[in-house]
Amino acid sequence: MTRRYFGTDGIRGTVGQAPITADFMLKLGWAAGQVLRREKGRTRVLIGKDTRISGYMFESALEAGLSAAGVDVSLLGPMPTPGIAYLTRTFRADAGIVISASHNPFDDNGIKFFSAEGKKLPDDVEDRIEAMLEAPLTTADAAQLGKAARIDDAAGRYIEFCKSTLPDRLSLHGLKVVLDCAHGATYHIAPSVFRELGAEVSVIGTAPDGLNINHHVGSTHPAALRAAVIQQGADLGIAFDGDGDRVLLVDADGREVDGDDILYLIARDRFERGLLEGGVVGTLMSNFGLGMALDRLGIPFQRAKVGDRFVMEMMAANGWELGGEASGHIVCGHVQTTGDGIVSALQVLGLMVREQKPLPSLLKGLEKVPQSLVNVRLPAGSNAKEVMAAQPLLDAVAALEAELGDQGRVLLRPSGTEPLIRVMVEGRAHLDVDRLANKLAGQVQALLG
Repeated sequence: MTRRYFGTDGIRGTVGQAPITADFMLKLGWAAGQVLRREKGRTRVLIGKDTRISGYMFESALEAGLSAAGVDVSLLGPMPTPGIAYLTRTFRADAGIVISASHNPFDDNGIKFFSAEGKKLPDDVEDRIEAMLEAPLTTADAAQLGKAARIDDAAGRYIEFCKSTLPDRLSLHGLKVVLDCAHGATYHIAPSVFRELGAEVSVIGTAPDGLNINHHVGSTHPAALRAAVIQQGADLGIAFDGDGDRVLLVDADGREVDGDDILYLIARDRFERGLLEGGVVGTLMSNFGLGMALDRLGIPFQRAKVGDRFVMEMMAANGWELGGEASGHIVCGHVQTTGDGIVSALQVLGLMVREQKPLPSLLKGLEKVPQSLVNVRLPAGSNAKEVMAAQPLLDAVAALEAELGDQGRVLLRPSGTEPLIRVMVEGRAHLDVDRLANKLAGQVQALLG
């Protein structure tokens, strides 16, 4: 079926504009409740949210819709997305709902679902929810209405889970860490995790007011964290996004350590300790140097389409436990079912403690290559796939790939959210990737007239 609402990561948009409205959320809760009840009978769903102001409204609307469908609701309050996945699983709930727009500004919001296993809801279940949205809303008999309750110790449970992902005897004592919680869902979780594990912790981005989530802080705005790390002489900085499923690190000199770096560090550590199951899944945007570094270690590497859903699908298909994106979505499948910023950061800190080395020393085996990305805007009515299939463009890409050989890579892909074709060229330092990317983007532009 053609989807009207669900994208690759749930439903997202601007608050007050369809479908991110209170009436739609009421109907969505009801539709999801109807689908889940038909599968499982009496049903329980967990709802968690990040710190944006519209979360209150949508939490209430979803709760009402689920109750009308006869579904019991457990409210978690502000909670990182991976925490909702974990609690859905451990409470034996039938599904979990996340109210968040991740790294977007406060005036966006969205909804995504987790299955009972704490994983993304299967496509066929999302399809059935979409179909049910077309049906008229009905209310269960009064005696069958769903009940709602708040889980008061949700934060404490997730804090203990995060701590449990490091060995019992491993302490972070001696590490000075700055945390940037993006005024988001990790604000009351992450500081406790790292302090209780022994680190000396200072924080920024831990004063949410409903409007400041991701505003000049967090993993998409690392300048504040870099400044704080250098000013305080910290060993490293850790930045999360608004819902806590992404993480970015900053070393003691203020250099950014992205998702590709983190993937390499975790993969190498687990491989050398004989713990890595299979290989590593990256994406089409993962740096060329990551694949080369893993190849030198003898670790298989494959690329999925951009999006953590596709990363996890390829991990499952291969039976592998580790994957992620340069943006900082890292899935450590040996301990968590979805991307988890806190857990991923802890894996790196555990490595630093075991080897007693700073981040730059641990990253010496990874040489990332220069990467140039140029966006070409499509005129109204243009079809990105048709443009990309044009023979002159295919010939130009083939010629550039021949020029790069095994020293680089070319990628053309349509944007999933904007009318753009993204032109990416990367290669070793002696190649002028900016020139090559702009030249290829010019050929795309010429095709568009």
